[in-house]
Amino acid sequence: MEHLSTLTYEVDGRVARITLNRPERGNGITLAMPHELADCVERANLDPAVHVIALAGNGKGFCGGYDLAEFAEQGMPNHDPGEVWDPVLDWQMMSRNVRGFMSLFESDKPVVCKVHGFCVAGGTDMALCSDLLVIAEDARIGYPPARVWGSPTTALWAHRIGAQRAKRLLFTGDLITGAQALDWELAIEAPPAAELDARFEALVERISLTPVNQLVMMKLLVNDTLRAQGLHSTQTLGTLFDGIARHTPEGYAFQERAAREGWEAAVRERDEPYGDAKPPRN
Repeated sequence: MEHLSTLTYEVDGRVARITLNRPERGNGITLAMPHELADCVERANLDPAVHVIALAGNGKGFCGGYDLAEFAEQGMPNHDPGEVWDPVLDWQMMSRNVRGFMSLFESDKPVVCKVHGFCVAGGTDMALCSDLLVIAEDARIGYPPARVWGSPTTALWAHRIGAQRAKRLLFTGDLITGAQALDWELAIEAPPAAELDARFEALVERISLTPVNQLVMMKLLVNDTLRAQGLHSTQTLGTLFDGIARHTPEGYAFQERAAREGWEAAVRERDEPYGDAKPPRN
């Protein structure tokens, strides 16, 4: 495998560990990250010693979403209001990222994701594509770009928490805590932050006891229920909407503000009406 620039990969007994590794940028997603993620998932699936994949993030939180500061502040390609917008260019870029995130869902072997600190925006794509989520009770998770400039491309919110609660989050862009995520059945466990690592490792270790062939069959069996519900069609719509969201009047105004005054200022202006004291990275 070529050098990894956005994450690390190691095998520990029966566990393959994939760790997002851009802590200085809140593990912000770059165009390289989904591709490296998919490569690591494939490597784990091809390794007969690996039974389960453990996904986590270095630093203060799991993932702060796309590292959009450079794009929003320096100008997004295919995002000039004075030129014709080509929606297929957005589709080609984002659908490739979706395939990278969905490598977790499509992985033969189970993926357990550990969330500490924060998991917002595009970071939720990786979390929700995982099979099981263990979230610290004080961590925060949600999709603030639902307010402007984004749409969840993997479109898994309704599948994970039901239509009504998905609407509650996506109509407001609000975040919920790990404790709420457990109550809403998004998380399988939500321990205190001090117990997160131990509880996560205990679950991963217990899953690793099961034979690989059994794990593969059980995952296929459950995942087919989501496929039957039309997940692929929903993701196509979500990915197309993500491009459209960046080309609304409000989307152009958001990017213009970011280019003029910086990404943090644009996010602060977006979130102030909602009363968010410390808006997330994106």
